[in-house]
Amino acid sequence: MFKRLEFFCAAALLAAVVVLVAVASVARAAGSPIIWSIEIAQLLFLWLCIFSIDLALQHDRHFGIAILLDNLPERGRKAMEIFNLFVMICLLAYLFRFAWKNMILMHPRLDGALQTPGSYFHASMVIGIVLMVRTLTVQLVRAVRNKAGT
Repeated sequence: MFKRLEFFCAAALLAAVVVLVAVASVARAAGSPIIWSIEIAQLLFLWLCIFSIDLALQHDRHFGIAILLDNLPERGRKAMEIFNLFVMICLLAYLFRFAWKNMILMHPRLDGALQTPGSYFHASMVIGIVLMVRTLTVQLVRAVRNKAGT
């Protein structure tokens, strides 16, 4: 259910960015530019990237260096995968604190023509970290179960 919701949000954000850029381009060509279109497009694109990163992580489409894993035996590969997932979860949990503090600190800062609070932009990191920790935790549980089953 969450995967479909994330995909829907990403698709809606992509459509919104495309429509906003198209409308802003036509308005600029007509001599009546929309001054806030760039900052809204940036905000929408930032959130689109966050959802896309987590969707890529869910489908194991994130880049990685497999030279070490490819040269390990099957048992060692599974153990290294579990270790890597655990390390990434710990790193993201550690970074969450700083992302949260940054979001709070940026709230009074107003950006652009709309005077949007900076926390709207920086909240994407907080949400992104939460989504990635959830995804990696599911993958870790799956990997541990598969290792225990073999």
